[in-house]
Amino acid sequence: MWIRIIGSAAGGGFPQWNANDRLNRAARAGNPGVRPRLQTSVAASPDGRRWVLFNASPDIRQQIAENPELQPHPEMSARATPLAAVVLTGAEIDQISGLLSLRERQPFALYATEQVLAVIASNSIFDVLDAQIVSRRCLPPEGFIDLCDAEGAEIGIRIEVFSVPGKVALFLEDGGRQDPELRSADGGTIGVRLMEGSRSLLFIPACTAVDESLRQRIAGADMVLLDGTVFTDDELITAGVGVKTGARMGHIAMSGPNGAIACLNHLPVDRRIFIHINNTNPVLDEESPEHAAVRAAGWEIAQDRMELML
Repeated sequence: MWIRIIGSAAGGGFPQWNANDRLNRAARAGNPGVRPRLQTSVAASPDGRRWVLFNASPDIRQQIAENPELQPHPEMSARATPLAAVVLTGAEIDQISGLLSLRERQPFALYATEQVLAVIASNSIFDVLDAQIVSRRCLPPEGFIDLCDAEGAEIGIRIEVFSVPGKVALFLEDGGRQDPELRSADGGTIGVRLMEGSRSLLFIPACTAVDESLRQRIAGADMVLLDGTVFTDDELITAGVGVKTGARMGHIAMSGPNGAIACLNHLPVDRRIFIHINNTNPVLDEESPEHAAVRAAGWEIAQDRMELML
């Protein structure tokens, strides 16, 4: 199975449009070791011809333009795409808004949990994706599924879906809720395991914590693409650009006693890759001590157009 990371940044991308700190300025200037990144999305294919998109970022048009495999093949019809299906892992803006760029009456299958499909159904702007053309298919909060295209033909990709600790989407937050962490119900935030024979890759672009259930799922995987939004939980506060912790935004920190590195230390995983990197995260500077610490701990930092194989 071919897997391509077509975007590796958190919402807003890197550099973010209004960010004016050293990191973002360095990315704009093209400084070596500070690479620009589009918003997180991953594409997978069993044959290099038919592709499944995992999350539809606002950058989807540019991502297709930068990845020829996702563009219509010369022998296809006047309106066509190799994208056979889109799988959503949540309802955040940077996971669903790219769907609006996939209009134009183009058939593909849209997979999401009941909670995420309800969000899409309740927002009439998504009606530009005609349900008679783009079939909406419900994922279980836990379980296995063989992905199919709009016509019901199997694509050749089998996934396992599982709930992970998360929070409701930012635009759905209710300030009157008693739960200060705004935790999402099961199915509101999911991870996905892609399988090829005995090999597997886990894609978990958002999670607030690594609990024992998630540890057990990750153990033994060949690869994991895990939420790497912030290096420290108070990163945005310390940088003076926000008032929320990483956990309050729905993301585990890389570092710290309860961070991803510590929680997954000693687990048997061949490749550990952080994805969904926020523009404030110092690991984006490949010369930084934080980047060196992450690499020394056995982790990689995802890059746009990074290719993986199962």
